[in-house]
Amino acid sequence: MVKSQEDFMVAGRKVSTAKLVGTLLCTWMGSGSLLAGAGLAANVGLSSLWMAAGGWLGIILVFFLAGKVRRIAEFTVPDILELRYNKWARILGSIVIVIAYTTIVGYQFRGGGFILNLVAGIPEWQGVLLTAGFIVLFTAFAGMLSIVSVDVINGAIITIAVIIAVPVIYLNIGGSEHLTATVPASHFTFLGEENFFWAMGIFLPTLFLLLGESNMYQKFFSAKSEKAAKSAVVWWVIGTIIVSTALASVAILAFSHFNALPVDSDLFLAAAEAERVILHTARYSTEVGLPVWAGLLLLCASIAIITSTGNSFLLTPSTNLTRDIYQRFINPEASSKKIILVQRIMVILLGVVAYLLLTQFVTILAMALTAYTMVGAGLTPALLAAFLWKRVTVYGGVASIATGMGVTLIITITNSIMVATLGYQLLNEQYIILPAASASIIVLIVVSLLTSRDPESKWGRFYTKDASLEKAIEST
Repeated sequence: MVKSQEDFMVAGRKVSTAKLVGTLLCTWMGSGSLLAGAGLAANVGLSSLWMAAGGWLGIILVFFLAGKVRRIAEFTVPDILELRYNKWARILGSIVIVIAYTTIVGYQFRGGGFILNLVAGIPEWQGVLLTAGFIVLFTAFAGMLSIVSVDVINGAIITIAVIIAVPVIYLNIGGSEHLTATVPASHFTFLGEENFFWAMGIFLPTLFLLLGESNMYQKFFSAKSEKAAKSAVVWWVIGTIIVSTALASVAILAFSHFNALPVDSDLFLAAAEAERVILHTARYSTEVGLPVWAGLLLLCASIAIITSTGNSFLLTPSTNLTRDIYQRFINPEASSKKIILVQRIMVILLGVVAYLLLTQFVTILAMALTAYTMVGAGLTPALLAAFLWKRVTVYGGVASIATGMGVTLIITITNSIMVATLGYQLLNEQYIILPAASASIIVLIVVSLLTSRDPESKWGRFYTKDASLEKAIEST
């Protein structure tokens, strides 16, 4: 079915609301939720939902942008950045996305390795390679068409599996009496044993990531209309709240059971292994009262979460490298056939890079928060300003992207060096967003106010619904 780059990159701009909801839900609910989020919930309780809540608020805010994004009808976020700013914004934005998204793909590979090791006894490193091979090949075959076609099924499996698991596990492990005996009361409070500063440390990275999430924008570009894009956002936020809350609940309930077993038990799960609690529950479902079929369904949901997110987060940076670097600067006259071939090659190369990045982080939570911060600080302020602030200038936008990316990289690299030499970090991953995003926003505002206003030809298309005026501005 893939005949052109529009088919491969944005599914021919024919995606219905139902398919859009499915693919948005599957993409957002990745290993960050299945593993990192579940592990956090097991260890700190419902206060872990601060991490998910950043995404919820982000989706609500995106509702007001979805129609505008679809109306502009480009292919990538760097397309928008160059349209509003200049080619340097496109290049820097592409670098941000490639670094962050290959990191996210990397921990999907690790999640697949966890599953294959747990279920089939395959050595984890082999499971990682098998997962990587599947995700890379699936993405390379048909791009966005392959992703949105399967994600309707994946989204349904994920939602049904976790909704069934919560009440069944709760009743079979002994209900509130068991929870009272095995889980600290702080697990069921607004902040638990943490403070508001900690909450913001996990809330802001997901909020800023969501608002600058290139997969989301690319999928809005794929929608068949503005109305379909906006309708999808409504159902997306409902589905995300239900699924993320259910995943956290399953993690808390199941961990309270497995962690309460004798330490010498094969099923004992220590706090350090909490990131695997959902997978452990799927594998040993009968231990927590889930019938075998429900355990299998939860396992299928886990695989759906990992592969769907891996596919989407691999397609986006490959699209950026192909369209925003190759087609824009190296071979502007390339045919659609050549562009599709180049993108398939990029999918394979980025898959290799994602695999290599796995060696740089100890936990999936650390990988997730670093990637979220890279996008949230490096991309989100300039991207939102393009739609929401007419006074932002070309210089302000470019400086903001460079600053957010630079601060994130400097702190991350410094952390890595300090851990290797001194045994501790300069700043925990969950707090990097605070200096990085603050610096990016301050630079955006200050530089814009210190430089001359941009002409309407730069910002007009982002604020009009008049198609004829849009064309006039574009021709200018």
